[in-house]
Amino acid sequence: MVKLNKIYTRTGDAGQSGLVDGSRVSKASARMHAIGEVDEANSAIGLAVAEVEGDAKAALGRIQNELFDLGADIATPGEMEGALRIVAPQVERLETEIDLMNEALSPLTSFILPAGSRAVSALHLARATARRAERWIVALAEEEQVNPLALAYLNRLSDHLFVLARHVAASSGGDVLWQPGATRT
Repeated sequence: MVKLNKIYTRTGDAGQSGLVDGSRVSKASARMHAIGEVDEANSAIGLAVAEVEGDAKAALGRIQNELFDLGADIATPGEMEGALRIVAPQVERLETEIDLMNEALSPLTSFILPAGSRAVSALHLARATARRAERWIVALAEEEQVNPLALAYLNRLSDHLFVLARHVAASSGGDVLWQPGATRT
C-alpha cells in the first residue's frame, strides 16, 4: 500500500502539503493541524508502549495502527471511493476494552492527577495528547465534512487511555488523587 523510496520531496517547501485525493492545503490548515495532532498522539502512545507490558502493550499496538488509519481518514477530504476510514467496529472494540478494564476498578471518589509510575504518567500524557487531537478534528469538522466515526474514535481513545492508566496504576500503588485545596493556607 505504501512505498517510500525518498523521504524528502521538496513539494512542501512553500508551506503546502498533499492530501490523499491529490489536493494541496496549507500546512497551517485545521486539517493539517488535526493530522499532526493525531501523529503526536501516536508518538505519545509509543512512549507509553515502552513502559507497559502484556495486554496493555498489545492494545496500544492495535491503537497505534488504528491511528494511522485515522490519519489516512483525515487526510482524505470528502467522499472518495475506497478511502480508508475509521469504522464502527474500531470504536466498539475500544468501548469493549474500556468496559472490561473498568469492571476491575473501584469507582472514582476524586479526580486523578496525571502521575504515579512512568507507565501511568506516559498513559496520561497520551490521553491529554489524544484530547488535543480530538479538539483539532472538531475544529476541522466545523469547517469541512469529517467522518463522524473519526471523532467518536478519538473521544473513546482518550477514555480508553484514562481507564488503562487507572488499570496500570491499580497494580502499582493506585491512583494519585487530587486533594482539593490541600496547599491553601
